[in-house]
Amino acid sequence: MRNNPHTPADPRAVATYLITFSCYGQHLHGNEQGSVDREHNQRDTRLLPLDEPRYETEKALMREAPYRLELREQRVVLEAIQKVCSHRRWTLDACHVRTTHVHVVVTTDADGAKVMNDCKAYSNRALNSAGERRTKRWARHGSVRSVSTAEQLVNAIRYVIDGQGEPMAVWPDKRQFEPRA
Repeated sequence: MRNNPHTPADPRAVATYLITFSCYGQHLHGNEQGSVDREHNQRDTRLLPLDEPRYETEKALMREAPYRLELREQRVVLEAIQKVCSHRRWTLDACHVRTTHVHVVVTTDADGAKVMNDCKAYSNRALNSAGERRTKRWARHGSVRSVSTAEQLVNAIRYVIDGQGEPMAVWPDKRQFEPRA
């Protein structure tokens, strides 16, 4: 299901990405839940193991408390991502805003890093407009993975919508199509 189908000027330039970015301070390298770094950010690569000294060093370097998205903020971020995709004429295939991170599947003629940065920027502006002031909301980097086949696209969308545990702020929200008891 796509909310903004379009035909770019150069169809060869279209790519699909699975983008993940974390809230500030939520996935520090070396913590017990695991994290990724540049060397551990490939498909089927294991998470970084527990590394207390690295974790404590990263925690000490933080300038603000870790950031979490409550339900109200999750909905603001989801709406902001929908708006940036519509404005930029990107196809939003799926999005799930969690308490500590965001997953987006998008088809676009833009570079994946630009898509991630625009999603963060639009979300920041929307959260500021909603009265939620803060200097740091997002971790510095994120993950941008190319989705090259139809099977990978289906798997990426399933992962984003169904593979995150209890649904939070998610698009498309399949719960809206379920029969009511």
